Amino acid sequence: MPFSLKRGVAAVLAGVVLLGGGEAFAQAAPPAKKPAAPAAAPKAPAAQPAQAQPAQGQPAQGDAAQGQAPQGPLRVDLQPTQNDWTKVCGKDQAANKEICYTTRDFSAQADQQPVLALAVYDVKGDDTRVVRLLLPVGLMLRPGFRFFVDKGQPQEGAFEICFPNGCFAESKVKGPTIDELKKGTLLGVAVKNQVGNQITFTVPLAGFGKAFDGPPIDPKVLEEQQKKLQAELQKRAEDERKRLEAAKPDAANPAPAAPAAPAKP
Repeated sequence: MPFSLKRGVAAVLAGVVLLGGGEAFAQAAPPAKKPAAPAAAPKAPAAQPAQAQPAQGQPAQGDAAQGQAPQGPLRVDLQPTQNDWTKVCGKDQAANKEICYTTRDFSAQADQQPVLALAVYDVKGDDTRVVRLLLPVGLMLRPGFRFFVDKGQPQEGAFEICFPNGCFAESKVKGPTIDELKKGTLLGVAVKNQVGNQITFTVPLAGFGKAFDGPPIDPKVLEEQQKKLQAELQKRAEDERKRLEAAKPDAANPAPAAPAAPAKP
């Protein structure tokens, strides 16, 4: 089986839309499968976009569309959705090279659907590594993105391709950048939303260096983790569907009609 570069990288990001003004983003239910792509370019993720729902503490999109003026830069602090970083290795048959990537998903809260995914690719024998991100839809693509470790010098990256459930973006880096990631505390990712406001996502880097330099995960263990995660996400989606159904008015029991007005004498 060909080694897929995107396998295991942020499978559950879906339909996240950045809003204008003070709105950070609206978050959607997970897609059915994880995205996968060959080495040359990412293919469309095998995912079905779901109806977007506002993240906890964020107004819905309709509120943001009511003429709110841009309010300047916005920072969104994200938390890991998994217990640790995952390192996956395999052979990319197209390039005939051994490739490893170290990845993790992040969200506003640990029990919510991912908003951003980070993967750092290391191709055996190559001095250049790739920092690849899966970011929400609804961003301005032409400016690309900037990323920095703690208070370090920002580096630039470009969007590669977008799908209904997210956009892939990447930047080629050298060894010193990898060293910064290993030693750093926070990674910042700056993008611009639909109205031109800068939004900076921050994600913790604790444990990245150990995972990057350590052994890869056993493929069977990874498969079991993915199955468990998928089952959990499906359960959350079903619970949310039931909650929304229960909140709907009971169409089968309409409210009683108002009594007729008494006849005039």
